[in-house]
Formats: sequence, C-alpha cells, structure tokens
Amino acid sequence: MNQTYTMKEKIKQIFILLIPILITQLGMFSMVFFNTILSGKYNSSDLAGVAIGSSIWNPVFTGLSGILLAVSPIVAQRFGEKKNKDVSSIVVNGIYLSIMIALLVIILGFFLLDPLLNRMNLPVRVQNTAHDYLVGLSYGILPLFIFNVLRSFIYGLGKTRVVMVIMICSLPFNFLLNYLFIYGHWGLPELGGAGAGYATSITYWIIAGITAYIIKRQDPFSAYRVFSNFKEYSVERCKEILKIGVPMGLSTFFETSMFAVVTILISKFSVTTIAAYQSALNIVSFLYMVPVSISLALTVLVGFEVGAKRYKDAKAYSWLGISLSVIIALFTGLLVVLFRYKVAGFYSNELAVINLTAHFLIYALFFQISDAIQATAQAALRGYKDVNIAFITTLIAYWLICLPVGYLLAHFTTFGAPGYWIGLTSGLLAAGIGLAARLIYIQKRKFVSAELQRTEMFIEG
Repeated sequence: MNQTYTMKEKIKQIFILLIPILITQLGMFSMVFFNTILSGKYNSSDLAGVAIGSSIWNPVFTGLSGILLAVSPIVAQRFGEKKNKDVSSIVVNGIYLSIMIALLVIILGFFLLDPLLNRMNLPVRVQNTAHDYLVGLSYGILPLFIFNVLRSFIYGLGKTRVVMVIMICSLPFNFLLNYLFIYGHWGLPELGGAGAGYATSITYWIIAGITAYIIKRQDPFSAYRVFSNFKEYSVERCKEILKIGVPMGLSTFFETSMFAVVTILISKFSVTTIAAYQSALNIVSFLYMVPVSISLALTVLVGFEVGAKRYKDAKAYSWLGISLSVIIALFTGLLVVLFRYKVAGFYSNELAVINLTAHFLIYALFFQISDAIQATAQAALRGYKDVNIAFITTLIAYWLICLPVGYLLAHFTTFGAPGYWIGLTSGLLAAGIGLAARLIYIQKRKFVSAELQRTEMFIEG
C-alpha cells in the first residue's frame, strides 16, 4: 500500500486490493457452493442436511473468525505507523488465540451437537446428514482458524494477491474431494452430503500449510519472522486483539446467527422449502462476496490511513467503498431477478425446488443493496477501530427488527416462508442506516481532533 493523492489513485488502490480479495472470497465460497451443488444433485434430503449443518456452523465460524480478523486492522494501523516489530507480535498472539478458540469449539461441539439436533425434530435422514457433515467439518477447524490469522496478516500488509493464488490452487482439490467423498469413488465410501464436511476439512489443512510456508519463506512476510518469534506470548497483545475482535465477532455472529435461526424456523416447513431457501440463500451469499471483499479492502485501507493520521484520505476511502458496493449490488441484484429460474436450476433437478427458489430470489435486489450498505459501513468503522457501537447497532437491527418482522410476515400473513426474506431485508437496511450515521459521526470527530492538534502545534510553534 502507498499514500494516494488523487481520487483516481484511490480508486486504483481500492481495486488493486479488492480484485485479489474478491477472487479469494469467491474461492472460499466455492467450497460451500460445491458442498451445496453436489449434495443437492445427490439427494434433496442430503441438501437439507447440509443446509441445517451449515446453519449451525456458520454463526460459530463467522463469529469466532471475526475475533481473529481483528488482526487485519491492527496490523494495517501498525504498518501505517511504521511499527514493524509490533506486527510480528500481533500475528503470533493471534495464532495462539486461534488455537485456543478452535479447541474450545471442538470440545463444546462434542457435548452440544447431538442435543441441539435432537431438539430440532428433523427427519431422520436430514438429521443424520447434518450430524455427520459437522463431524467431518470439525477436523478442519484448527487449520481454518489459523489460516484466518495468517490471511489477516497478509491483508494488513496489502499483499492480497498471495492469498488469491493459494485459494485458486486449492479449489480443484476441494472439488475433487467433494465428488469422491459424496459419491464414493476411487475406493472411498459413499457418504452423501456428509462427505462434503470431510472434503472441506482436508482442503483447510492444505490451505493453512501452504500459507504458513509462504509466510516463513517469502518476502516481505519472512522479514517479520513470525514463526521464529512464536514463543513471544503476550497477555497484553491478546487483550488488544480481543478488545477489537470480540465486538467484531459478536456483530458478525448476530448477523449469521440470524440467518441460522431463520433456516431453523423454515425447517418447520417442508423439505422442499428448506432446500429452496438454502439454494436461494446460497445464491445471494455468493453475490455477497462482492461487498464482503470491498469491506476487507476498506478496513485495511482506512486502517492504514488512520494509522498515518491522514483522516481526510480515510474518509474518502470509506465513502468510495460504500458507493462502489451499492452500485455493484444493484447490478447483480437485477441480474439475479431477471434470470432467477435459470440460476435456481443449478441447485436442483426437482421442479418444485426450482420454482420455490426462484420465488425467493424475487426479493434478492433489495436484500443485496441493504446488505451492501451495512457491510461496507461496518468495515470502514473497523478501520477506525470503532467497533462497540457497531456491535449494539447490529444486535438491535438483526434481533429486534429482522427476526420479529420476518416471523410475523411468515406466520401471520399470506407471505409464508418468503416473509422471512422481507424481515431480513428490513433489518439489514436498518443496520446500514445506523452504521452509516455512526461513520459520519466518527469522521467528524477525527476531523475536529486533527484540527485541534494542528492549532496547538501552530500556537506552540
């Protein structure tokens, strides 16, 4: 990353970081895509099982990963401040935290998974698939969390292409492993949807191993001697990561758990409805990779400029990112609505599932725009390391607006299951408005603070 002076240079800098991040995010999502597509083609009950398993896993993973992703804005600010020694310490302690969190998840999963699934009263085949899928996935939790820390370190330095190359190289292995484990080829057992969990875990080990090797051997990462300083455990560094990471993780958890609860509530409908909802959610989640990628780039760029005390540039990057995200969401949302039946056909061979999926996708345009605003506004706030108010805002929007509105529309009007989509959209829009208002406030406060500092320096001079 470099200092920029014109709007053209800023736009160019955003895209330099954005495009590799987007390809990486699409690559990571492709693993979920492969799980869903191959499970859906295998059997609709297996698709439903993978959907339920994913709805349980996603809030846990994204919430806890949100804690670890705090490494990115911290590294970016230290990089902007030119405090290179602090960078290594942050990464090392991020790895320690990732190991502790992964082990905690595995232990809790061992005791809580069966009781949770039993309370959901699912069809036997769906429950068995969900259970076995999550068991398979559990073998990859440790490398996945470590990879998120290493990825945040690389992003914090602005070297986003490295992770992109790693992800692209891993995708063929992931697809092949999914095919082999789900359908049972080359002497492997036919595991159905559950096989997707094992395939994904093996892929996570491959990705984490390659990333660690590159950080140890390649410049500029090797200069930070991350693995050579692995004994430097610091309670203070861990607290610094947790201070920013916990609100970040909770905000992400509230969003993903909201979707998980909706999936569970929809599980009270038919298997066809579950499969259709999961397919539609998979599609909009795929498109969501664009604002997520912009968000990751935005956090790094804003953090870098704030660390260098260039608050005017940080503000410019913030609103450029939000505007870009909304424009792309409008375009992709329109495409999905226009071609919804063709898109739905990728996910199932059953006509009832295709028709219901297409019906869900009618709401995709408004959903995409609302999600784009809240994701990028929140990302800009993370660059300022302002995370506590965002946490409260998302809690209110997701749990006091999204779910109540969706539940009322789904069960007390003629909307039925699509009512949940209207509820989700309304909550995401509320979050976007609240977070954007907070961003404006923070930027004004930073501007006033900077002006006061200049005035004091002028008086002293």
